[in-house]
Amino acid sequence: MTTVYGIKNCDTLKKALKWLDQNNIAYQFHDLRQDGITKADLQQWSDAVGWEVLLNTRSTTWRQLADKDKKDLDANKAISLMLTNPTLIKRPVITTTKTTLIGFKEADYKKALN
Repeated sequence: MTTVYGIKNCDTLKKALKWLDQNNIAYQFHDLRQDGITKADLQQWSDAVGWEVLLNTRSTTWRQLADKDKKDLDANKAISLMLTNPTLIKRPVITTTKTTLIGFKEADYKKALN
């Protein structure tokens, strides 16, 4: 089963969902704001792709963080920040039994999901 994690008003998520629909790929949507996220999920994604890829340092939420929160980052601190602030997670996160994809790159989707 393919699960898409994101936030409904995210433009990148909308592009990813459109691509999945056009390619007849069934998925379940998990809203990070409404449904939340677990530390175990964040740890699994971080292990799969690296916390540096998962943490969205270009977001408004990141820019609004206190400087002390942005310093001395490691996997544990990044996961803790994303757990507290789900909008720090780069979106969408797509998981299957075989792969974890972050963001939307059509070539990566074609390779991993078709």
